[in-house]
Amino acid sequence: MASINWSDTAPIVAFVGVFAGAIGLPVPAMPTLIVVGSTLVAARDPLLIIGTFMAALAGAFLGDAAWFLTGRRFGYRVLDGLCRISLSPDTCVRRASGFFEKRGVKLLLVSRFIPGLSLVAIPIAGAGDTRFSRFTLYDLLGAALWIVVGLSAGMLFYRQIDAVLALLRQFGIGMFAVAAIGLALWIAFRYARRALLLARLRKSRISVDELARLLANEPGALIVDVRSAISRRDDPYVIPGSRLFDLATADQELATLPRHSALVIYCSCPNEVSAAKVAERLSKLGFSNVRPLTGGLGAWREAGGDVEAIALTT
Repeated sequence: MASINWSDTAPIVAFVGVFAGAIGLPVPAMPTLIVVGSTLVAARDPLLIIGTFMAALAGAFLGDAAWFLTGRRFGYRVLDGLCRISLSPDTCVRRASGFFEKRGVKLLLVSRFIPGLSLVAIPIAGAGDTRFSRFTLYDLLGAALWIVVGLSAGMLFYRQIDAVLALLRQFGIGMFAVAAIGLALWIAFRYARRALLLARLRKSRISVDELARLLANEPGALIVDVRSAISRRDDPYVIPGSRLFDLATADQELATLPRHSALVIYCSCPNEVSAAKVAERLSKLGFSNVRPLTGGLGAWREAGGDVEAIALTT
């Protein structure tokens, strides 16, 4: 039986790997591009290199366009779903929306280089007023740069990559096995990191009922809304008495808060990962009683808690 010429499959592997990563599957797309790039050196075929690049670019754009149109159709609600299924806490709304507010659609030029950012930034672009033509331009430019980096790294370090693959083949481990093992390790790492963060969160978070009792017994308790400005525009209501903080620029405001008062923080992400990250930051700043609200604003509202409208500045 003739052996498989892996370079001939490079465009297919590149398309599938990049498309899967773009739609949010737990696939290490950049490592895939690097390995694919290493197989192109032996082929010495410029047309195959161009074809692989174009296939990867098509996979990236199709996946991104699907998320852009999903954001356009369902608005910021799609971000709650991403928060629920994301393997990385960093893909929650706060990080991406904060970057997007500062950079706009130009963020897509570099978003793929920051793990988890692209997956959330693209629906945000769709939910906003970004024109599809403008999204297409910056998305293609950013994807092209990212793909070139990946393929070039593989072509530059092909000897080292080939040596590793050859060593694995000596132990009867082929390329598909390497891909499966790498994917399993990648998923396990992400889930472990997420599980550790949520385990720490469970020890300190406060339920909706507990918050209601706290407000009844301690009217001076501080309630802090740490949602992004985009989330507040989409849902301009808060728990009564909440203070609005942009945690990216609120160091001076935080310095004025009493360190030993009860401090309850909430976000809009269903798994409270954003609130957990903020709680960790506040604890490092010396706050001794920081408790994220389980379920965030949505849980408070579903339990029948009062909310009040906020005045938003444009």
